[in-house]
Amino acid sequence: MIIDKKDMKQGLLIDMDGVIYSGEELIFGADKFIKKLIDEDIPFAFMTNNSQRTALEVVRKLKGLGIKVEESHVYTSAMATGKFLADQSPNGTAYVLGEGGLLSSLHAHGITLVNTDPEFVVLGEGRNFTLEMVQRAVDMILAGAKFITTNRDPSPKKPGWNNLGIAATTAMIEEATGRKAFVTGKPSPVMMRSARKFLGLETSETTVIGDTMETDIQGGVQMGYKTILVLSGISTKDTLGHYAFKPDMISSSVDEIKFPLTWWDSK
Repeated sequence: MIIDKKDMKQGLLIDMDGVIYSGEELIFGADKFIKKLIDEDIPFAFMTNNSQRTALEVVRKLKGLGIKVEESHVYTSAMATGKFLADQSPNGTAYVLGEGGLLSSLHAHGITLVNTDPEFVVLGEGRNFTLEMVQRAVDMILAGAKFITTNRDPSPKKPGWNNLGIAATTAMIEEATGRKAFVTGKPSPVMMRSARKFLGLETSETTVIGDTMETDIQGGVQMGYKTILVLSGISTKDTLGHYAFKPDMISSSVDEIKFPLTWWDSK
């Protein structure tokens, strides 16, 4: 979805889990909210830190919840990571601990996946890599490979959760290598900037909608975007005083957001 400069308008980068759905349940009014954006031709992209799913898989998940969008409405941390590595090292090499969407994005950006002597070790979400593979990644980083992680989203810390969570795996590799991971997903400027450019928007034309102060809102504030915090996910009003920054607007859910937003130019 590339917007011609003469047609530029205000647009939205929208988080998904906690904003559009919670787990496998649609958040009330989210389907009507997205239909309104499409009907009013407001540029938007779902901006997700999940690197497992391809854009097509995200579209299919949303369709199952009653929301019909195109692949051009999806921007993932895997896409941001692929672009970043291609910019840093065209036709570079990577050893990957990750699945689906991450593997596809790296391949699409000309990064060769290898099992020995990579330029980069790239960590994404996944359940199919083993402790032996993690140890191999540690050895590669100690031998000089650069360590990239698609995000540092925490585990939900619930009994029965089916994996450690990427933040825990990242911390394990950092401890074993003494090297800090470079994070490409939210709130990193890498993803916040490339998602905006994906929509063809300028900084002043971009608004972020999210439910998490530490990722969506912090990332938006740091980039100079306008931000809307919805209280349908993780964050609550009681915890807002813990942060040195604040959103431009707070809403119970996307269902209550009205257009045009107060900071949109009416011209």
